Amino acid sequence: MDNFIYHNPVKLLFGRGQIARIGREIPKGARVLFAYGGGSIKANGVHGQVAAALDAAGLAFVEFAGIEPNPRYETLMKAVELARSEKLDFILAVGGGSVVDGCKFVAAAIPFAGDPWDIVARRARLDGAVPLGAVLTLPATGSEMNGFSVVSRQETGEKLGFGSPLVMPAFSVLDPETTYSLPPRQLGNGIVDAFVHVLEQYLTVPAAAPLQDRLAESVLSTLVEIAPAVLRDPPDYQARANLMWCATMALNGLIGQGVPQDWTTHMIGHELTALYGLDHARSLAAVWPGVAAVCRAGKRAKLLQFAARVWGLADGAEDARIDAAIARTCAFFASVGVPAGTAAHGVPADAPAVVARRLAERGGLPLGETGGVDAAAVRAILETAAG
Repeated sequence: MDNFIYHNPVKLLFGRGQIARIGREIPKGARVLFAYGGGSIKANGVHGQVAAALDAAGLAFVEFAGIEPNPRYETLMKAVELARSEKLDFILAVGGGSVVDGCKFVAAAIPFAGDPWDIVARRARLDGAVPLGAVLTLPATGSEMNGFSVVSRQETGEKLGFGSPLVMPAFSVLDPETTYSLPPRQLGNGIVDAFVHVLEQYLTVPAAAPLQDRLAESVLSTLVEIAPAVLRDPPDYQARANLMWCATMALNGLIGQGVPQDWTTHMIGHELTALYGLDHARSLAAVWPGVAAVCRAGKRAKLLQFAARVWGLADGAEDARIDAAIARTCAFFASVGVPAGTAAHGVPADAPAVVARRLAERGGLPLGETGGVDAAAVRAILETAAG
């Protein structure tokens, strides 16, 4: 196990009714940017709960709506301008991971002296950020308990990320009842997103870190166990609560401490989203089978462990067990409505060359836990993922 420093200051308010407490978590006298996506939080009552909590605490707030899935830089800069003009000094992100990611960028951009796009494009140094909190309505990305954000820019066709402890939420509310109005597509996306987040930190190379391995395996096994109940209608509170907790645990930094991490699936998936508009989770399901195949030799030991501990495949020839584990993972994705492989998502035939070129031109290569994924490997991954 490698050396590490782990500090996560995010305060979680978990469970039904916790939205009413947000006024106690925001500094008195703060002027709040209440930011969200579309109209769903008004239809399901979350908007009213948040507004009531802010009013009860005597907090002034200005609303900003319209943050998209895969939040766009162009939209977020309008929020930055609003916050600056209205002298807003606290951000409350209400929505899924895209809203939280977008608000992290806004928090960093408000006091930033240069071109805000440099925050993601050049990983510019941050000297400060506006504090923020979150009310989560879609469990998937783990953004509610980490300092990472991914932003898309329509003008350039890029999807890039940044990370800073300065944009970790001061608090996040996780009320499973906020998920009750989610359609099956978003629930399935959330399950796959959380699952692949764990795989990126777990399916690498052995690191003499048995506790991290078993924490990761517990999240994976729990997602498999609860998925049918998560998708059931009417909503199952306990299933939704466990999905929320799994998605948070998948990317709050705990399972990744002291171990190598991959993120190849994400980096290639971001390109598919930027180029072809795939949902984030669907881009991950599209790419992952190719990564598992092309990087199989380097991941062999952990693939066998994954097969045994998550899928119960402990007997038979090793290669057959690995094949079966990959097949079961793809079947699991399909079972929640997110098919694996690029063909199912309409990714064009020239994507392997286009994606490899874009990553190389941006200096994003090599990828992988050992730095073994170069442009040729990216092409092979997408070609293999096409079936």
